[in-house]
Formats: sequence, C-alpha cells, structure tokens
Amino acid sequence: MQNDRLKNYLHLHLLVFIAGFTAILGELITISAIPLVWFRMLMASILIVVYIKVSKVDINIRPKAVIKLFVAGIIIALHWITFFGAIDVSNVSIALAMFSTGAFFASIIEPIVFKRKVIWYEIIFGILVVVGIFIVTQSEIKYLNGIVLGITSAFLSSLFAVLNGKFLQRHSATVISFYEFISGVAFITLFILLFNGGFSFQFFKLSLSDYSYLFILASVCTAYAFIAAVHVMKVLSPFTVILSYNLEPVYGIIIAIILFPEKEKMSPNFYYGAFIIIATVMLNGLLKNKRLLKRKRS
Repeated sequence: MQNDRLKNYLHLHLLVFIAGFTAILGELITISAIPLVWFRMLMASILIVVYIKVSKVDINIRPKAVIKLFVAGIIIALHWITFFGAIDVSNVSIALAMFSTGAFFASIIEPIVFKRKVIWYEIIFGILVVVGIFIVTQSEIKYLNGIVLGITSAFLSSLFAVLNGKFLQRHSATVISFYEFISGVAFITLFILLFNGGFSFQFFKLSLSDYSYLFILASVCTAYAFIAAVHVMKVLSPFTVILSYNLEPVYGIIIAIILFPEKEKMSPNFYYGAFIIIATVMLNGLLKNKRLLKRKRS
C-alpha cells in the first residue's frame, strides 16, 4: 500500500510538471491563442472519444446536465484563450505568476457555489495576493496586458474548477471532459465563423513543429493529464493533489528561465511579488488541510 502511494505521488508530480510545461508549449507554438485553443480542444476531444470507445464509458446523461457542461466548456475555452493570450503579449513567467491567483478567486467563488461562510484567513490571504500582484505590476508595467489577461485566466480557471467540483459529484471526469471539450470546440468554431473571417487554407497551414507541439499539448497535457489525475485521486487525498498542483507555476517558471533566458529575464521585484502569491496559495492549502483534519477528529 505504501509503495502504491509512493508511485501515485511520483505520478502526481509528473502531472504537475506536465501542467507547468503547458505554458512552455504555448511559447513554442507560433499561432495565436484562439486557433491554438481550437486545435488543442479538437485534438483532445478526438483522443477522449477514442478512450471512451476503447474503455466503453457510458456518456449518456440528462439534457440539463449537458447544458451545464457546455457552459463550463465555454469557460474552459475562454480560460485557455486568455492564458495563452497572456503568454503572447508578455511571457511565460508573467502568465504563470498571475495564474497563481486562481486560489484567491476560488476562495471567493467556492463559498457562493457551495453556500458556505467565508473563512477569515481567506480574506487576509486575498489581501496578500493583491499585494503580490501590485508588486509584480509596479515592476513589470510594460507587461500590463499580459497581467490583466493572466488574472482573467486565473478567475475563469477557478470558476470552472469549482463548477467541476460540483459535476464530479454526479459524473466521471471522462464524461465531463468529453462534453466540455466538445462545447469548447463548438464555441470557438462559431466565434471564428462569425467574427474572425471563417476558416481558410492558411488557418490549417501550420509548420510540422506547430502540429507536433499541438499534438503533445492535446494528448499529454490535456487528454492524458485530465484522465490520469482522476486515477491518482483514488489513492491520494484531494488536498495532496490540490497542494501539489500549486507548484505548477514554480515548475513552469523554472523551465521557462532555462529554455528562454533572454525573454524570461525579470526584475527582482517580480520574483518578490510572485513569491508572495505562490507562498500565500501554499499556506492557504496547508491551513485548509489542518482545518479538515480537525473536523474529522471532532
């Protein structure tokens, strides 16, 4: 049993590393955010359909649930568009540092969705996160557009994460992912047809490296990561999983500095601000775990 836990813990950190590498792929892929997310969600949808067929997963759910998952899918699409958009107009470090604010937004959204009281320390942590953002903004004002897009992405990420928490009470992650990815593709397709001049030969004329990176993004970083995370959570506690995923920006920023040293060179104040944000998120997770353990004992 202990050996099984260790294997799953190592597997979890591989998944966190993969999540951090997503931003690196966003930097390497040369197309803009909207087509990038369209290709990502389309490829991931096809791969999940193959998985559903092979595993014989039942995807029949009520029409009302389908509508809810479709709305969540649109939120995911917008989250990814704003995230990769933040990388386009700034860099990986800015996008990931701002993405860390997601836990702060979750602490606001979660009490509304699950109808619970706001915990006092969440307000203090919220203030600390704002201080961290202020320090980053002051030191890297040239990346203001990237900061705004990154924060927007973090908010949308928190919103769909809380909603998915509700959906997981009734549906499997595979079923949720299937409907959300399909709806994301449909939403972006409609947007491209109505507001972006439609599809053209040029839209699909990508370099071999772009198609290769997109396939890695869709298969390893999306379809595999979504399904594997569920298997890991069968052995490890949700707290361990959530806390470990808070290391995503740390892994991502370190990889970015190694691969793109010139573009990712930031001022010392950026790292002070990013440290405040990430440390606050980690501390929030630790205190929530302590609170949970107290409830179980009482």
